[in-house]
Amino acid sequence: MSQRHYNLFDKLINGADRALRTLTPDTQALTREVPQVSQPDNSEALSDQERKHSAGLMRVNHAGEVCAQALYQGQALTAKLPEVRQEMELAADEEIDHLAWCEQRLNELDSHTSVLNPLWYGLSFSIGAGAGLISDKVSLGFVAATEDQVCAHLEKHLQQLPTSDYKSRAIVDQMLIDEAKHAHSALDAGGARFPAAIKATMSLVSKAMTKTSYRV
Repeated sequence: MSQRHYNLFDKLINGADRALRTLTPDTQALTREVPQVSQPDNSEALSDQERKHSAGLMRVNHAGEVCAQALYQGQALTAKLPEVRQEMELAADEEIDHLAWCEQRLNELDSHTSVLNPLWYGLSFSIGAGAGLISDKVSLGFVAATEDQVCAHLEKHLQQLPTSDYKSRAIVDQMLIDEAKHAHSALDAGGARFPAAIKATMSLVSKAMTKTSYRV
């Protein structure tokens, strides 16, 4: 069977559909079940303060996955090599699970996703498309640098989550494994290694997103 080649209009339609599904609750189809925990669910035993804190951290994680979807879609739109485009689309598909896991956990914590997600999506899509226009090497390097930032955030969240919030911790644990894999895959595919100065700037931008998404 021959592989279908999509024109620019097709890609824009597919991108719009992906954006709507990313930003609309309960529209993501899971390819993997939510990570299981050996301990019984004790969400009801969490104090109000613990529940609020867990929800804030999981809201940040969800917003980060919204950014990841937008970043990958922007890069896939402007990637020059078909194999790079496929790499971006595969990574986006794998991270849909993260998006759904975080959303489900927020529902269980009687909380909500960030109201600023459309803003984060638009900004991230623009950055991803811009990186892809420069070169595939830069685009893949940006993925690797971004995933490194995400891994650092997830490691902090594992330290900050209540020790008894087993379900949130299991989700973050698996997300950390997947994000590290995506960072290595991007470098292996030919991504540029970004200098420390660029990573530091990315970190400052990331902090603005995490601080606001934690609250709203």
